[in-house]
Amino acid sequence: AWLNEKFAPELLESKPEIIECVVEQLDHMEANLKRAKIGDLKVSVHRMEIERIRYVLSSYLRCRLVKIEKFFPHVLEKEKSRAEGEPSILSPEEFAFAKEYMANTETYLKNVALKHMPPNLQKVSLLKSVPKPNLDSFVFLRVLERQENILVEPEADEQRWYTIDLEEGSQHLIRY
Repeated sequence: AWLNEKFAPELLESKPEIIECVVEQLDHMEANLKRAKIGDLKVSVHRMEIERIRYVLSSYLRCRLVKIEKFFPHVLEKEKSRAEGEPSILSPEEFAFAKEYMANTETYLKNVALKHMPPNLQKVSLLKSVPKPNLDSFVFLRVLERQENILVEPEADEQRWYTIDLEEGSQHLIRY
């Protein structure tokens, strides 16, 4: 989930169950370390592993927050327009953060800039003003299991679509 989130151009589906599981495991590992002998080599190795896991978790959450801040109107719009039963891209905490961030941004814009402009220019659509995620960017793809007849979109100067087979374990650079 961490690498997918890190390299995807848009905010991916929230994984609260994974985050909760990792946090529980970290708490359990730290409790076990408190009972271990001080100075034992295993303790220092386990402590390094805890710090590594904590870094990955923090990086994952940081990536999500950066994308929420960067694309907040589009993220909120996508969340509002999702179908019933479709998984949410935001956790409840992230949703509250995004709404508060949007409200704070609007308030700041009104107080600092818009109130000094002519009345006909005081309306700003954040959805139009804030850039969208670039869904045409290229990403690395690692194939976990063989896939056949994958339809690939043509480049701008080509007219025909074509199909490819993806072998297990292969890596590709492909448009998102």
